Amino acid sequence: MIRFSKYLWLYALISGLVLVPGVYSLARYGLKQSIDFTGGALLEVSYDTPPESAIVAAATKTNTNSYIFRMKTDESAVLATQGATILRSETVGPVLGSELLVKSIVAAVIAIVGILLYVAYAFKNIKFGLSAIVALIHDLLVVLGVFSLLGVLWGVEVDTLFVTAFLTTMSFSVHDTIVVFDRIREYRRRDEKTPFDELADAALTETMGRSLTNSFTIVFMLLALILMGGESIKWFVVALLVGTISGTYSSPFVATPILILWDRWEKKKK
Repeated sequence: MIRFSKYLWLYALISGLVLVPGVYSLARYGLKQSIDFTGGALLEVSYDTPPESAIVAAATKTNTNSYIFRMKTDESAVLATQGATILRSETVGPVLGSELLVKSIVAAVIAIVGILLYVAYAFKNIKFGLSAIVALIHDLLVVLGVFSLLGVLWGVEVDTLFVTAFLTTMSFSVHDTIVVFDRIREYRRRDEKTPFDELADAALTETMGRSLTNSFTIVFMLLALILMGGESIKWFVVALLVGTISGTYSSPFVATPILILWDRWEKKKK
């Protein structure tokens, strides 16, 4: 049995190193929103030969035949000149963009409350529900922080696909956490005399191999999509990858340590 509970300080340090830069960037700069939320037009145009237009020169430095333009207004008539083919055209009004943002926030809040109530009910203990929610918030802050930094450093924008990845991260995070918590509950039912730290260590040792195998399968698939997929889904896949890695980490090294510390605090109080 691996004594994971001996290194709680290390898990806190790792989480702090990841969270602090991202949360700082999120608080100061926020997220760089795409036209899905701000309103505007997106136009993907393919030219027979690389054009020499000043508009294209200002939009990109690459020498390719296909370009994606994001504008406040739809200027497809100007960009789609002779020899050009419109591959994709999207227009989002500012009202619709604001509505999408509000609905995304509401969906996230409803999901968090639902997860808290479900886990607390399933395990008949509010400690398990709150620990799972803290780990979930940890994962969400990691994803948001990373994309805030990406927006500052490389101009990466968040869109509706990012919201999909955001909500998927919530599901993946709680899934692994419930597996670990369920094993801890089973051990506690069989043996009430063994210290909670040891039961948690035994549960983590038993489930770690399964969690890593499951996560690496997803990670390899996502890496393949990043390398071979198109530009339109690249950052969506990156968001899923960040969420998967964070979710795999938070279940054993955030949620479970919170349970352990909570148990120690209750014993001290008694």
